[in-house]
Amino acid sequence: MPLPHNNELRRPILQLLSNGHLWRTSQLIEPLAQHFNLSEEDINAEYPSGNGNIFADKISWVLSYHALTGLLLRPKRGLYQISDLGKQYAEKSDAEIIDFVKEQMALRNSNNKDEKNKNYDEIASNLDPREQLEQSFHAIRQTVYDEILETIIGKTANAFEKLVVDLLQHMGYGGKVEKSAIVTKQSRDGGIDGEIREDVLGLGRIFIQAKRYQRHETIGRPAIQTFAGAINPQDKGVFITTARYSKDAIEYAQNRSSPRLVLIDGQQLAEYIYHYGLGMQTEQIFSIKKLDSDFWDEMPDDMQKEK
Repeated sequence: MPLPHNNELRRPILQLLSNGHLWRTSQLIEPLAQHFNLSEEDINAEYPSGNGNIFADKISWVLSYHALTGLLLRPKRGLYQISDLGKQYAEKSDAEIIDFVKEQMALRNSNNKDEKNKNYDEIASNLDPREQLEQSFHAIRQTVYDEILETIIGKTANAFEKLVVDLLQHMGYGGKVEKSAIVTKQSRDGGIDGEIREDVLGLGRIFIQAKRYQRHETIGRPAIQTFAGAINPQDKGVFITTARYSKDAIEYAQNRSSPRLVLIDGQQLAEYIYHYGLGMQTEQIFSIKKLDSDFWDEMPDDMQKEK
């Protein structure tokens, strides 16, 4: 089941904290997961970038906004407790809580127009800053994927064949074998465009076919069968295209054990080129830091502040 939006978490969190106890973010995960009937897979889901748990992050952001608007107190680092105001709003509707948080965040940032609009948009769109950053990151990356494919389509067929051989080497195939990869001659039968030796003696080989088509075109099963027929049973084959494959072609490749075949479509090709940095430059790096719990927990707390 889909994870709840941030605004859907606001009221349940207030209701859980209504008992007046001190709560950590981690203690809220299980009861909230039960409330929304989430599976273990839902609870453990991480951002596509691999930078953190989505559900725990959502809870953390809602707690932060509730604390900033006075619905919750933070008597100690990492601990939250409901305020008298929070107890009142725990009995109100979702819409009333959301409106209150919007208004309070707008007032809090009234001296900074950009911050005011940013915080309002976050609450109105159900997205916290982390989710917005993730969405922007993926939108930018998809734009680059599209640019990669359009650039490849504009190159020659021979240049594409060399590119895919270079890519497989960047991915680690061929290892340290000297001159492990070659682009085959155009006249070779079976449409094999490249070859990678996986060992010095050439006992293990990967044969490559590269098809530079328009992205909307589809490669069917017959082309994959022809490619498979040109490969020895003990070897492997990789069919790479800028286009896509039909369902029959994919099923045919998946069901073969001899020779083993892997199909890489245009989207996957762009992702691999991006991930392995082939012909890519790093434009900008964003570093997001969080408190080191071990470091701060070693410092003595001010006991007077807790009374």
